[in-house]
Amino acid sequence: MTRREIRELIFKMVFRVEFHDEEEIPQQLRLFMDTLESASDEERTYIEHKVQEILAHLDEIDAIIDSSAQNWKTSRMAKVELTLIRLAVYEIRFDDDIPTGVAINEAVELAKAYGEENSASFVNGVLARIA
Repeated sequence: MTRREIRELIFKMVFRVEFHDEEEIPQQLRLFMDTLESASDEERTYIEHKVQEILAHLDEIDAIIDSSAQNWKTSRMAKVELTLIRLAVYEIRFDDDIPTGVAINEAVELAKAYGEENSASFVNGVLARIA
């Protein structure tokens, strides 16, 4: 599995956070991990670790986004864009293994695939201010 595919899976799991109560997240993570039949044990461990780390830093990440996104708060953002920005902010601020440019580029590419027509430019703009 490529890094891009792994990042996409992390995005999909973190996206679920918006639709479930906090106490449901561990069960949702288990259900999600059960669907990853083609993932190796190492990939599963990596994905689960990253998701848990993002969720552990979610309040900090949202504060960073809220202070950087002009005229936008996380509560007003579309869920796809918000999830992609959260993932990228985690990678920029808390993951030393991912270069900032890669985090932004990957978020923009995922926004093109999963977002609306203007999602990629919105995600890029917010992340550029944060970076």
